[in-house]
Amino acid sequence: MGEILNRFLKRLNIGGRDSAVFLLALLLAFSIWLIHNLSLKYNDYLRVSVVAHCNIEGHAEVSSNRCDVIARCRTTGYDVIKSGLFGRRQTLDVDFSPSVMKRKDEDTFYVTASDLQEYAHVFYGDDVSVEYFVSDTLFFRFPVEDHKKVPVNLTYSVSYRSQYVNVGEMQVEPDSIIVYGTPFQLETVKGVFTKPVKHHDVSEDVQGVAALEKIKGVRFSESEVHYSQDVTRYVEMTKTVNVVPFNVPPGKELLVFPSSVTVVLRCVFPLLSDPLESLVAEVDFEEYQQSLSGRCEVRLKNVARGVIDYDIEPLTVGCVLEDQI
Repeated sequence: MGEILNRFLKRLNIGGRDSAVFLLALLLAFSIWLIHNLSLKYNDYLRVSVVAHCNIEGHAEVSSNRCDVIARCRTTGYDVIKSGLFGRRQTLDVDFSPSVMKRKDEDTFYVTASDLQEYAHVFYGDDVSVEYFVSDTLFFRFPVEDHKKVPVNLTYSVSYRSQYVNVGEMQVEPDSIIVYGTPFQLETVKGVFTKPVKHHDVSEDVQGVAALEKIKGVRFSESEVHYSQDVTRYVEMTKTVNVVPFNVPPGKELLVFPSSVTVVLRCVFPLLSDPLESLVAEVDFEEYQQSLSGRCEVRLKNVARGVIDYDIEPLTVGCVLEDQI
């Protein structure tokens, strides 16, 4: 080969330093030609070996097998060569949505070609255009695992700005998750907790994402949860209300001491109506009959919409039953 090259250079009358320059120029020209051709678009079949990851309730998160995905694509020469060299050797981990996994039997699930289209960029990259998938259906095996559903407990601390208060309880979504592990491990898991969430001087609705505290040797179906709580501004309104007994049998009179209580309402601001106008405080005669001390709890009736919370002072009153004269 070297002799042939020397003869060729002699015919071109190239020798000495000129021959080195010529060879370098030849190599550079070949490199430019190769890069140019590899950057051109070609139609070819690309192959990628896929291991599926999917959050299927009661099953392992990772498939125990892998599947080859073959598609007719339009792409560069680089991708064609890469697919030919590494398509079967390298394994690609792909996260599939549970909605595309269809059940075949107890632990075998499959994905059809129509659902593969949305994962084309994951398989081959954003610069590859898939014409059609040769692989019609991919079958993955997700072995059954021991599992159970447990509640999520949000660990949180919230302080509110003056004249602001929460409306209802803190909401968590999802409020329960699936945990996986050995029967012995699962026996001790009664629930999971989030990492601490703190909000200070709150004057608007609270929301966010909380990561779950891990448990050694146990896998969770979720790694985090969303939480939210409605917060509103409020005003306080105070009124002295007479206590009215009810359910008192005919011919009897239930005397109440004290005869009135102080009610403090916390209402959503701005007020749409006067919440004090129709307010009634009452005690139940049936509760009096069951009471050993003769004291009954005062309850409010006709509490207007928009009242978040209220306090009654005193909360219980003494009662004496008398015959009507």
